[in-house]
Order: sequence, then structure tokens, then C-alpha cells
Amino acid sequence: MDAPVLDELIAVLGDRTDPRDYPHAAHVEQEVLVYDAAGLRAAPPSELARAFAEGPGVIVVRGALERAVVDRATAEFDAMIAEQHAAGRRVGDHFAAPGTNDRVWNALEKLAVRAPEVFVDYYACDVLALVSLAWLGPGYQVTSQVNVVHPGGTAQVGHRDYHLGFLPPTEIARYPAPVHRLSPVLTLQGAVAHADMPVESGPTRYLPHSQKYGDGYLATALPEFTEYFARRHVQLPLDVGDAAFFNPAVIHGAGDNRSADVRRTANLLQVGSAFGRAMESVDRARICRAVYPHLRDGHEHAIAAAAEGYAFPTNLDRDPPVDGLAPPTQADLLRRAVAQRWTAAAFDAALTDHSRRRESH
Repeated sequence: MDAPVLDELIAVLGDRTDPRDYPHAAHVEQEVLVYDAAGLRAAPPSELARAFAEGPGVIVVRGALERAVVDRATAEFDAMIAEQHAAGRRVGDHFAAPGTNDRVWNALEKLAVRAPEVFVDYYACDVLALVSLAWLGPGYQVTSQVNVVHPGGTAQVGHRDYHLGFLPPTEIARYPAPVHRLSPVLTLQGAVAHADMPVESGPTRYLPHSQKYGDGYLATALPEFTEYFARRHVQLPLDVGDAAFFNPAVIHGAGDNRSADVRRTANLLQVGSAFGRAMESVDRARICRAVYPHLRDGHEHAIAAAAEGYAFPTNLDRDPPVDGLAPPTQADLLRRAVAQRWTAAAFDAALTDHSRRRESH
């Protein structure tokens, strides 16, 4: 890899978001595409994929989730955080000292087990499914981490995200250029606002179009790039239920919470390709068991968030393909159980058998 050059990034950032290329967006704000939920639903996947790859790399969706649904989830997340405090747990953070912010790791699984009906309503959201399918295709894997930044919380440095963005620079440099191009298409980043976020509360800062800079994974560790990001980023306020989604190669970082009383609360979504490795270990069988009694026909998006949608790896001696090149997935099993209205006991037995067939011994 060549050494990053700031002037080359600045040249890339000269690109402009042409609203004619995104006819379903409501408007362009600070180079970011802003959709309302109805416009997002009408947009073809190619328009969204173009926004993430060739456009600004960032979209904001106003009213992505209903406020009442978000508020129910917020109550559960707040209870989880209170329990962490009561137990004396100081939860670590990627970019801040333990105890500075409040963080709930693997909030996806914890919400499913704690409040499965809330999980189903939340992840039945079609907006999350539409943007995930547009960028990653089917079989995507949802993970979720809740982050609360208190007044006085300091900003993150500009960075890129998982996969390559989580490695130290010396390790990033060992990966060849094709891997740097591959990493962004393995993940979609998202954040759902669980509190109103005026700019002074520090919503995520972005450099739109920066995902197109080839040396960006190495650049973010260099002082001149850090200083440029601090001066030239953009920020959009969010209301409860709004969501932002972005290519993980967009240089970004949370802002300073300069408000007097806003607990900036977001559900951070990291959606992984079926062909990649999710950041968190998630017991998806446990989630399936928890939410199954609350699922019904029409909850396809919640099923996609809960279950493993890719068939591999598996034990092909015991779990051979039946009607194609791949055996049924965990999501296939869950869909069949919902459609045929199996009892919870019947589904549990079938899921246990499915899991055992996939083991190597």
C-alpha cells in the first residue's frame, strides 16, 4: 500500500451528491442523502447501493422506526444499563475509557431474551431490512450495541469501521489493496436514535464521499488526517426513530456531547454479510427460541434479524443439501415453523436437531 496523502483525500471529497441520481431522496443536506421512510421504501436497491458505494456513502432516514416502538426498546436498554451499574460492572468501549459512556454489548440477544415481543416489533422494521439487502444481499447478520454518551462526553477521532478499521495500522498495512477494497462490502453500519440528538449533543460526524479514498484505512491514524477530519466533518441532528446508515469506509466518529442534559442514546447496528464474520458472538438459537412464540406470518424482517440466514459452515455428512447445493438454514427452519404454526416444543426439538446436525462430531 502507498503512503496516504491528504491532498488525494481532499480531491476525492470534491465529489458532489447529485440529487438527480437519487430520485427517491427527500433532499441533500451537507452532502448527505436524507430520505423519509416512504421514499426509502420506494427506492430500488440499486439506488441505495449506489448511495453507499459511489455517492456520499451516508444516508439518513427520517422516521425509520415508530417512536412508540423505539421508546419500548429504550426502556429495556435503560434497565439493562441500570443492572450493569448495580452489579458494579464498568463496561469497556472501543473509543473511550471504561465507565465514560454506557454501553450494552450484544444488545440484540439481550433484548430478544429479556423482551421478545419488543424485539419482534423493533426488528420487524422494513427500513433496516431494505438497506441491509441493498448493500449486503440476503442472509445478512444483525448485531447491535447500545451506546449512551453523557453530557461532557468527548468526541472520537475520525476512523473507519469493522473489519479493517479495527486493526492497528501496522496490521492494516500487511493486507494488500484488494482486501482494502473488499472490507467495506462486508458490513453496513447503522444507528437508530433513541433520544433526540441536536448537533450540540454530538451525533455522528462524517466525511461524505471519503469511502472512495483507497488508502483511507491507513490514513485515519495520521495526525494531518485527524486534524482535517476535526475541521471539515459534517453532522446532522436526529430525532427519536431516525436512523443513519453508512458504508463502514466512510471516515466518521461520534461528536462531543456539549449539551447540558442530553443522554445521547443510540442503538448501533453492525450488519454483516453472510460471507463475512460478525463482530460479536451471538447465540442465534437462543434468540430464535425466545422470540418464536411472538412471531407470525409477515414478520420476515424480524426472522432475518434473529436467525442465521446462511447455510455454512456445516457438517455435510449429517446435514447434506436436499433440494439444491446448500442445506436448509436456521432461518429457513424458523420460517417453516411460523408458517406451519408448530408448537414451541416442536420448534425447540427441530432447532436442537438442526444445530446438532451442523456439529463436526
